[in-house]
Amino acid sequence: MKVYPLVVGPLQENTYLLVAEDGRGVIVDPGDEPGRILAEVQRVGLKPEAILLTHAHFDHVGAVAPLVEALHLPVYLHPADLPLYRSAALSAARWGLSIPQPPEPIEPLAEGQTLDFGLGLEVLFLPGHAPGHVGFYRPGHLVSGDVLFRGGIGRYDLPGSDPQALFASLQRITRLPPETVVYPGHGPTTTLAEELAGNPYLAG
Repeated sequence: MKVYPLVVGPLQENTYLLVAEDGRGVIVDPGDEPGRILAEVQRVGLKPEAILLTHAHFDHVGAVAPLVEALHLPVYLHPADLPLYRSAALSAARWGLSIPQPPEPIEPLAEGQTLDFGLGLEVLFLPGHAPGHVGFYRPGHLVSGDVLFRGGIGRYDLPGSDPQALFASLQRITRLPPETVVYPGHGPTTTLAEELAGNPYLAG
């Protein structure tokens, strides 16, 4: 699997293109700048089969509508995040930003589900930052969304956040192999070993 990150939008959100050996794959968390995302899809030769969402905060879904229109892709989201998804445009407006409201229906994600698309991704239910937050895992790789960052963790003071659930999700992540590469929703890529050694929320 090849992973192509793209930093988009005013909140510097990480969109990821996950590409299998045969060129199939997915777009994860298309947060903004759909034109740039489409150009990157073409540049890397991705044949996208779905849009996967770790969660539905507006900075992670801002480009969903134009990408669905352009590529006719299904959108996968955990149902517990549907209220956030349905209010995404309104939430963006509260920050003085404008995004097109992402469309329904969505394909529901669930704990332990396997998503193929040539990638063999396992869905990990990692709530806390958002009620329906998930990660996408295959051995050696975790797309962590906004649960775990390099040197930090996701906010847990937002509507729908739950600090106890977030710290339980972090504990679950620590049980993955330390060589796992972590692709966060904001900031640089890291490894679980680096975070176990230096992240103040995980170290010790």
